[in-house]
Amino acid sequence: MEVLLENVLNLVGFLVGLIIGIMSLIGFRNTGSPTLFRLTIAFFSISAGFLVIWSGHMIEDLVAESGIIKRWIQTLGIGIQTTGYFFIAFSHSIKAFFPKSRYFRSVGVLPLFLVSSVQLEHIFRSVSFILLAYGAIETMLSYFENKNRGAISVATGLAMLAFGEFLGWYSFVFPESVLDHVSTIIKIGGLILLFVPVSKIPLTRIKFDDGPDNLK
Repeated sequence: MEVLLENVLNLVGFLVGLIIGIMSLIGFRNTGSPTLFRLTIAFFSISAGFLVIWSGHMIEDLVAESGIIKRWIQTLGIGIQTTGYFFIAFSHSIKAFFPKSRYFRSVGVLPLFLVSSVQLEHIFRSVSFILLAYGAIETMLSYFENKNRGAISVATGLAMLAFGEFLGWYSFVFPESVLDHVSTIIKIGGLILLFVPVSKIPLTRIKFDDGPDNLK
């Protein structure tokens, strides 16, 4: 039952990320914004990460019949998702939501010192958490300054993704718990919230680059 739930959740994550990626691509074609192109890469990467993990589970279930995904496959999937989070955090499409910070470089390299002696998967999750948490905080600060309602959805979505990555890391401490499933559910919820501002772009034909007021 747990294996089936894991397969379903990763499949849903793949579909949600794919849909948002397609919407971002449509927005890019309608507006010509290079920022939306970067968002397209981001969401397609996140979707591909879910697909890799789902494929790993399916291979183990149907071929090897072990029910346990190989660690390198899961690490690969998480690494691809981390690439997507990187593009989201540094995308100029939400540059008003992510003000430049001179402290970010020092904060960004911090997890490499903290987790350099553990598995690569832990490093990916730590980097993802830092990127997403930073983005969520900066987005909320932007909301307080500009009162942009779209920023609330983005900040909450990024916070949920960050919390999901944190729970995913913590599930290693309790491998038999439901934390991994809860982590995936929360990340899917975060992606759905990020879909809200992205979905407006193809309809309004407005670039994110023009500023946060476009999402009001």
